[in-house]
Amino acid sequence: MEENKKEVQRAVLVGMFQGLRNEFSIEDSLNELAELAFAAEAEVADIIVQNKSKIEVATYIGSGKVDEVRMAVEDTEANLVIFNDELSGAQMRNLEALIGVPVIDRTALILDIFALRAQSKIARLQVEYAQLKYRLPRLIGLNSNLSRTGGGIGTRGPGEQKLEIDRRRIQERLDEIRKQIDEADKNRMVQRQMRAKSEIPVVALVGYTNSGKSTVMNCFIERSLEGELDRQVFEKDMLFATLDTYNRRIVLDDKKEFILTDTVGFVSKLPHSLVTAFKATLEEALNADLLLHVVDASNDSMHMQMEVTADVLKELKADTIPMITVYNKIDKGIRPNDASEDAVLVSAKTHENIDVLVEMIKSRIFSDRKKVTFLMPYAEGRATSYICETYRVEALEHLEEGTKIITEVSIADYNRYSAFII
Repeated sequence: MEENKKEVQRAVLVGMFQGLRNEFSIEDSLNELAELAFAAEAEVADIIVQNKSKIEVATYIGSGKVDEVRMAVEDTEANLVIFNDELSGAQMRNLEALIGVPVIDRTALILDIFALRAQSKIARLQVEYAQLKYRLPRLIGLNSNLSRTGGGIGTRGPGEQKLEIDRRRIQERLDEIRKQIDEADKNRMVQRQMRAKSEIPVVALVGYTNSGKSTVMNCFIERSLEGELDRQVFEKDMLFATLDTYNRRIVLDDKKEFILTDTVGFVSKLPHSLVTAFKATLEEALNADLLLHVVDASNDSMHMQMEVTADVLKELKADTIPMITVYNKIDKGIRPNDASEDAVLVSAKTHENIDVLVEMIKSRIFSDRKKVTFLMPYAEGRATSYICETYRVEALEHLEEGTKIITEVSIADYNRYSAFII
């Protein structure tokens, strides 16, 4: 029984503070690294910071600090070291030789979490693609890592056999995955075109990981006229709880409807290989009519997280799409002071102000609706049924000439049935 018991991974975290070069405080960054380690099912044994303006080529942090890390590993009985910045293969090899336990960096950790959480076929393919792209230039430095046994952080995803093959074979596998991802992109494009033809607006949830996007989505699913519980998405207070893209049709009580999309969360220092690999998934945001930027209002690093999200949206060229900033988790007692007409304070957990958010969404994506009075001849029974089923009817009266209907319709349907407007 003891042999089958899973080994607990205890990690020493190492961060480099480079003064003004840092985008945000080293404390915030390392706190986030600790959360990432927890999400990868590891315990944090110790945290070490190196104050140094220049990176050491061989060991990144310098020989003196390496000795400090090695002693921390021995004192805490840690079996893993995680660096807050990306390391080269040679640096990993040197550090492992000096410290005596496996060494990974922040990028490998994030990739590992993605490998652990990916559920759908496309998500798993995108993770494997990103891992192989990350490990390909590090094959020389990672020789010792490839022989690791027992699993754990840094060994998930592509198996040892995949990583022991030569570069040519790895490149072939990358090409094969790329084709499968491109094929999935085509299928997604067809789905988008079908949604466009149906003229149903698309609203995309974006934001930092663990900001509460999935909880917000479940709020809307519960309120939708199609709010079956099996349509709800997974939610958990953990970084990267959601990796797959979820699309749900939300039908409001006035019959207005839209597609709500939940996307993967962003994180600081998001590996470029992941941005590239998940671009097809993140591009759901590119095709949205409206973005809901969900922000964890209770997080001390809220402003930094908002900046990271803004940067990723800019990289995706989605920064010109209309957006509502949704300050979430106000049930925790913190209410940001944002008087913008494009901002709202909510609690997805308690549903506070969700009604306000609904009205804001309606005012933006249904602003082209026109109030109209139709007189539909009885011979146009199919058109009459369509209008009544699609829109909220304010008044309906059966007259000698036909059916009189007062309602709000889209511009397309206004033009389509303009001959019957009175």
